[in-house]
Amino acid sequence: MPKRSLSPLHRATTHWTTGRRILVAVVVITALLGTAGLTAWFTSRSGQSEAGASPSVPAPSSPAGTAPKTPVGTGSVPAPPKVTDPLAYARAAAVLLWSYDTRTTSRDQHLAGMNAWMTSETKYTDWTAISGQIPDPVLWSRMADNAQYATAAVGEAHFPSAFKQALAENPSAITEAYIYAVTVTGKQTIAWKNGGGGAEDRAVTLAVQCRPGSDCALVSLAPSVAP
Repeated sequence: MPKRSLSPLHRATTHWTTGRRILVAVVVITALLGTAGLTAWFTSRSGQSEAGASPSVPAPSSPAGTAPKTPVGTGSVPAPPKVTDPLAYARAAAVLLWSYDTRTTSRDQHLAGMNAWMTSETKYTDWTAISGQIPDPVLWSRMADNAQYATAAVGEAHFPSAFKQALAENPSAITEAYIYAVTVTGKQTIAWKNGGGGAEDRAVTLAVQCRPGSDCALVSLAPSVAP
């Protein structure tokens, strides 16, 4: 069956997402040309963008408590999984970012649900980068008028080579914040009323915090310069 063409509304959403990815890449690429820049990003939370073998990452060794998370909204957004594996958490978070249902969930509810996935450590959390992935209120309203919703399927997740190289050169760097870069690939399927729909491949690199003795949490979009 031929793939349905995307609606003007979805094309606008796709253009907005792609444009943001390009902007983020331009902002962070200079800082990531060397592994020192990558390590600095994870300790200063200054960057943001764009899926399995894992590197030899030091196992967490000292617990650090975090404050309770924001309650999940009443819409269709799922609660964050209680896992300690950054790859598993990133896979779930990618599904979160690529899924929505304007038929049952308001934009405010969706944002409230997403916020529950964020780390409670204000030094590192980058809510602006994550919430910025959600269409503005006007576009969300137009999507709701068309009963638009999206589902996502994750292909695979891995630690990007720049992150693995940085860890190999300075293994102790991870122990300051326990923030991992994870690249996830997958597919987003979108549908709207009157049988409209389409699908698009997706990829994102996320910054995920997995402190010892604590469940993982989302930090931000992470820079990505190597697969």
